[in-house]
Amino acid sequence: MLLLPHTRFSRRVDNAVSRFGRYLSVVWLVLLVVIVLNVVMRYLFSEGRIEFEEIQWHLYAIGFLFGLSVAYSSDSHIRVDVVRERLSPQTQAWVEWYGILLLLLPFIILVLCAAVPLVGYSYANSEVSQAPGGLGYRWLIKACLPLSFMLLLVTTIARLSRVSCYLFGWPGERQASTVAGDMESV
Repeated sequence: MLLLPHTRFSRRVDNAVSRFGRYLSVVWLVLLVVIVLNVVMRYLFSEGRIEFEEIQWHLYAIGFLFGLSVAYSSDSHIRVDVVRERLSPQTQAWVEWYGILLLLLPFIILVLCAAVPLVGYSYANSEVSQAPGGLGYRWLIKACLPLSFMLLLVTTIARLSRVSCYLFGWPGERQASTVAGDMESV
């Protein structure tokens, strides 16, 4: 496992995102309650509610979108380790550095450039669900897309600062080493 040194910026971001992730985890509990309530109402009382269906989608979207940043910040996201684990720590760091600069950051910027006008259009037109009895204020759920990607942008920049510190000794000092199987200390 590649252990990267923290920078002051990355430590602040990672700590804030970790706290946010703990609060965000309540979304999954609420989602579970809504699903069970919807199932009970549908099968025991023969009454389905479109509001419950839509709130399930919204809660899942919120948990997933903001969970991306939490997973990336804690380095608990999925990687293709079959190839990566065979590379030297220095090569792993270079692959991550270039991956962030050439793939992840442009993707985040592209999503942000597309999502902000989408939310603006939805708000300007007072968009609501097309389903009868569906939820209103559709712009609120759409606003989660640019907000979550802004958070992902900040966590990506924090990660880039850590990889840069490892590779170039800037910003900060190179403190971490690579030890297979060790967990990274915060």
